[in-house]
Amino acid sequence: MSDNLLSNINNPTDLRLLDEAQLPQVAQELRDFIIDIVAVKEGHLGASLGVIELTIALHYVFDTPNDLLIWDVGHQAYGHKILTGRRENFHTNRQLGGISGFPKRSESIYDAFGVGHSSTSISAALGMAIASNLKGDFNKQHIAVIGDASIASGMAFEGLNHAGVTDANLLVILNDNAIGIDPSVGALKQYLTAVKEGKNPRQNNMIKSLNFDYSGPIDGHDIFAVIKELKRLQKTKGPKFLHIITTKGKGLQQAEDDQVKYHAPGKFDALTGEIHIKSEENLPPKYQDVFGLTVLDLAKKNEKIIGITPAMPSGSSLKFMMDAFPKRAFDVGIAEQHAVTLAAGMATQGMIVYCNIYSTFLQRAYDQIIHDVALQNLQVIFCLDRAGLVGEDGATHHGVFDLAYLRCIPNMIVYAPINEIALQNILYTAQLGLDHPIAIRYPRGRGVIQDWQTQHLGKYEKIDIGKSVCIKQGSKAAVLSNGTIGNNVSLAIAKMKHPETIAHYDFSFVKPLDEKALKSIFNTFKTIITIEDGTVKGGFGSAILEFASENNYASKITVLGIPDEFIEHGTVAELQQYCKIDVKSLEILFSSY
Repeated sequence: MSDNLLSNINNPTDLRLLDEAQLPQVAQELRDFIIDIVAVKEGHLGASLGVIELTIALHYVFDTPNDLLIWDVGHQAYGHKILTGRRENFHTNRQLGGISGFPKRSESIYDAFGVGHSSTSISAALGMAIASNLKGDFNKQHIAVIGDASIASGMAFEGLNHAGVTDANLLVILNDNAIGIDPSVGALKQYLTAVKEGKNPRQNNMIKSLNFDYSGPIDGHDIFAVIKELKRLQKTKGPKFLHIITTKGKGLQQAEDDQVKYHAPGKFDALTGEIHIKSEENLPPKYQDVFGLTVLDLAKKNEKIIGITPAMPSGSSLKFMMDAFPKRAFDVGIAEQHAVTLAAGMATQGMIVYCNIYSTFLQRAYDQIIHDVALQNLQVIFCLDRAGLVGEDGATHHGVFDLAYLRCIPNMIVYAPINEIALQNILYTAQLGLDHPIAIRYPRGRGVIQDWQTQHLGKYEKIDIGKSVCIKQGSKAAVLSNGTIGNNVSLAIAKMKHPETIAHYDFSFVKPLDEKALKSIFNTFKTIITIEDGTVKGGFGSAILEFASENNYASKITVLGIPDEFIEHGTVAELQQYCKIDVKSLEILFSSY
């Protein structure tokens, strides 16, 4: 038998055959394994390193998969995946055709619930626990592992509130490391800090007040202490709550020292931890930085400008404004619903609010968009980062539904810039005063203009709401693009032998549509092609189809975009190719006209 214990663990049953004294060695091997793979293949690092001991203890004590284990969000589940039969193909993590970066029910019987967005674990585990009771199974264990950033979300408290009045066999484990992707914020964070430091009287324990059997806080890296407490809780009936203290990035010094950067560090040296620096010289800016730098520039000139983000100050680049104007820029934690209605409240008082939320996360605040903003016609400026295909994070994170779910809401303006200049100009235009709320959606990654910051930042032009732009004239077919995918169209046309056949129009506004231009286009062309990096069902293409139907146009319309399915993980280039909206696919299509 190999001296390497991990190589002989193919499932938790193998793990349970080991003596408890051997588990620290497993922990070290598991850490090393994750570091070695992620250093080369990239992915989420710090979160999984922080729960190695907990992961081993959970599978050692509980009878998984019969006992149900749910990882909130799932950033921290790499160790879980490796111990549950996916060690040999872990190197395919987040790659096209490989395993998912998040727990996924269709991937393994050990993944009790699919996750990717935060704060769902308690509700899901409680649902499972109540179902077990109804089926007469009172011994099955249901465990939810949730972080201190995620538990601050409203949905987590809804689950706690319900669980506390049940006899469900539920164990909530709070993995308290004081950080999500960025450092945790808010009064709950301050409360948990006081508990950890022994400054909070035990009689003031808010978890006990919710009728949970509370224990802790304990050292989450002391595997023997964790196992001992899990075994005790295994015999305790009803809702239980274990508070453990961990360090995100544990075992890799650089990851412990810079927990934000090492959340997902890219490629790095597995031995030294040093990140392989990619040269950013002569590269176009990231769209998030175009947003962040533009809003900062505008805020310097307009004291009514406010910035809001739910737990993504670094990812959204609102941090630029937070550093310069800390009283006017807010990280509200993982609380998208609160972020939207907070923005609405500020808008009623004449503030100009840029509410920056990743496209996929804005889905969590849909009623607030409708009820609190659009119904009252409040001029909130929604900035939807990570719109379209985001790549390796996969189906839970692709921002492909926003055009469809926003377009149907009365009073909403919906805009997707084709490049950095268009993005800065719509951000400028929005703060001049609009008659309606606006959603501005832009992708993850870099733009197309190398010298944007030095040559264009601060040089603003007002955009006419609802106007399209003819990028190129053509004779046979008209391509109508929305957003940055229009750059693929331009590149594809440039590669054609007969580019003169294709006309190209930038329809950045999905709502309101430029109907005057559309009438001219439909009267000129018998073939219309629409393209977007959103779902073909209900999005920009659907809007064009509706217009054609309402006006009795008989042109042939081809709608390109994200097909009616959940797109899995892979690089953006691979996924665009799958959806046939990459440059090569478009060139082939256009050349047929």
